[in-house]
Amino acid sequence: MDSSKIRTALALSERIRKKEISVREGLDATFEIIDQKEKSLHAFLTIDREGAYKEADRLQEKVDAREMFGPLFGVPVAVKDNLCTKGIRTTCGSKMLENFVPPYDATAVQSLKDAGMIIVGKTNMDEFAMGNTTETSYFGCTKNPRSEAHVPGGSSGGSAAAVAAGECLVALGTDTGGSVRQPASHCGVVGVKPTYGSISRHGLIAYCSSMDQVGPIAGNVTDCAALMEALCTWDPKDSTSIKRGSLDSLTAVKQGRLDVPTYGKRGRLDILSSLEDGVPGMKIGLPKEYFSAGLDPQVAASVMRAAETLERHGAILKEFSLPLFQYFVPDYYLIACAEASSNLERYDGMKYGLRVPGSDLHDTYRKTRTQGFGEEVRRRILLGTFALSEGYYDAYYLKALKVRRLVANAFDDALKEFDLILGPTAPTTAPRLGEADQDLVKSYLADVYTVPANLTGLPAISLPCGVGEGGLPIGVQFMGRRFEEALLFKAARVLEKETCQNG
Repeated sequence: MDSSKIRTALALSERIRKKEISVREGLDATFEIIDQKEKSLHAFLTIDREGAYKEADRLQEKVDAREMFGPLFGVPVAVKDNLCTKGIRTTCGSKMLENFVPPYDATAVQSLKDAGMIIVGKTNMDEFAMGNTTETSYFGCTKNPRSEAHVPGGSSGGSAAAVAAGECLVALGTDTGGSVRQPASHCGVVGVKPTYGSISRHGLIAYCSSMDQVGPIAGNVTDCAALMEALCTWDPKDSTSIKRGSLDSLTAVKQGRLDVPTYGKRGRLDILSSLEDGVPGMKIGLPKEYFSAGLDPQVAASVMRAAETLERHGAILKEFSLPLFQYFVPDYYLIACAEASSNLERYDGMKYGLRVPGSDLHDTYRKTRTQGFGEEVRRRILLGTFALSEGYYDAYYLKALKVRRLVANAFDDALKEFDLILGPTAPTTAPRLGEADQDLVKSYLADVYTVPANLTGLPAISLPCGVGEGGLPIGVQFMGRRFEEALLFKAARVLEKETCQNG
């Protein structure tokens, strides 16, 4: 059997567990595609071929011994380069951490290993996850597999591009303002931003701690759901990690009851078993502001066709208004830059990472940070430092926190009426390489549909819903209530099946 012809992670794992192919053969097919495409795409920063084959041999022993396996056992996976991997270089796409090798695994990475998955390498990203094109990486940009003249999106552009190109079937990204969903949209794959606290942030190099969230990327909804199940576990090493359960988890959290009974077996989510339930009677809201000026007509048309597809399958659609729409982007960037200013303060050349000697301590700090950080990172640090400075804290940062609460309340109110909120993932298809530098404001505004999920902590999913000019993918996004990712996957699966049937 030619393992290179297997198109889904679940199918690959099933064939490995049935001994139709070996773990090594599955890995061989992965590296064969990487070797073919990586020179032009530049999706990876580090490839751990030796470590991957060593792990493949260990897993094959388990297959031969007929030990218990998970649904993703033996599947190669790529990991975004801001998640710590023991013994494997972790750079955050920055010169500051060019030679940093962590002594431990991030909890999300350990979850992959516990599921029997094989880490093949670390993917390219915008420096410290600050960007939406993957062009701010110190190590060079990644290209979009659908059209190499265009960006793959960001900051998880390397992970999305690797999946879209077939270099791996699944990958990990991180989402602070849309950094999983937006590149998934631009590359034509599926990406999920889970409820904040669902997946541990331990070992994730921080950008904006109150919004950062690890998220799965896959070529299809079912693989993405399976990877989500493997990742969602409570972690005592992360103070924001929450045990999920069949009770009203949000109510439990508000009441101080964090130990909520968990879903499924072994404390995992149980999404896969309900994927085929469909959407009959599901109430879906369409924000009027999402379809206003600034949205590319071809994107609007594709998203509306997706909405009509769900309506044909029994969903109930209704328009509603989000009057705070104009504040989403400025509110996000004020808070994100402020937290970035605080989180990146640790990179001073004294503890780890780059050190550029100076004439004294302060000169060392200055030279290290000037040479170690790229232009976009320095810009966001300066903006954040200004917002937190004396005399401006109340006027900017504190006000942004108040607006964030208003935004969260608005979405909570909407989700009392609707099961899901539907809209575009991005206002346009993937921009051409170099376009973002020509208009930074326009580039920042491209996050307008994705940042609400991060400001509110709500879950969201992006999946392909059409193709624009030049064959560039168009993505549709669903947002839902906290801890109700299963509804997102149900709706996404209905849409995916319809799209596949129609070619």
